[in-house]
Amino acid sequence: MNVKIQGGGGGTYANTGSCTGVVTYLQHEDLERIRQGQQAEPFFNQYRDFVSPKEVTYKIDHNRAQLHKTDAKFFVITVSPSEKELAAMGATQEQQAQAMKQYIRKDVILAYAENFNKGLQADNIEYYAKIHFSRDKAGVTDMHAHIIVSRKDRSNTIKLSPKTNHRNTGKGAVKGGFDRTEFFRKCETGFDLRTNYRRDVKESFEYLNAMKNGTPAEIKKQASRAVQYQARREAEKEITNKVVKKIVKGIGGRGL
Repeated sequence: MNVKIQGGGGGTYANTGSCTGVVTYLQHEDLERIRQGQQAEPFFNQYRDFVSPKEVTYKIDHNRAQLHKTDAKFFVITVSPSEKELAAMGATQEQQAQAMKQYIRKDVILAYAENFNKGLQADNIEYYAKIHFSRDKAGVTDMHAHIIVSRKDRSNTIKLSPKTNHRNTGKGAVKGGFDRTEFFRKCETGFDLRTNYRRDVKESFEYLNAMKNGTPAEIKKQASRAVQYQARREAEKEITNKVVKKIVKGIGGRGL
């Protein structure tokens, strides 16, 4: 599961002003889906399956008490399942969209809230999400979701920044923290448990992060995990094949 936290700069995800630009951008797929006779996926939040773009803009833009002009006002979390993960979410686009909504509400936002270490739950997060479907040149359907998350909690009193560089602390001017590594790990674990997805070690966050950013010891550890995992899978496959052969042989012996 590829999860990214975006926001800042002067491009699509510029976030020191109104979220109007992002909200408009996230509607780019709607007209094309309508032209194809399909229903456009609406914005949704923790409680409602339909929230108008106008309301999204208003709620995010008016949830910024005591933020300075140059402060970030919101962030955008992008959640993109792989082709195999998408298959685990359902056989149809409708099933996949519903599974994505539940995953965001029950796992992603919960992990996001808890990771600030401020006693927050999913209900405390002011966010609005939108699901996108698109096709690549080979005709393969890709689904992903964008989540606009307010810099302030729903009470408009607590500042929340997932891009802070400090870890959890109870001392100093800044208390709490946001460990992005732990957030990504929890998002992956939540997905696997919710969908009963059996993840190959080589597609896990732990493995990919170690291979990209890890120390030699961490890389060696993950490489060893991958080898052990593959050995277990091969052993399981061999046992399954033997069982199937016995069953087929037994059926053949009795006749049909």
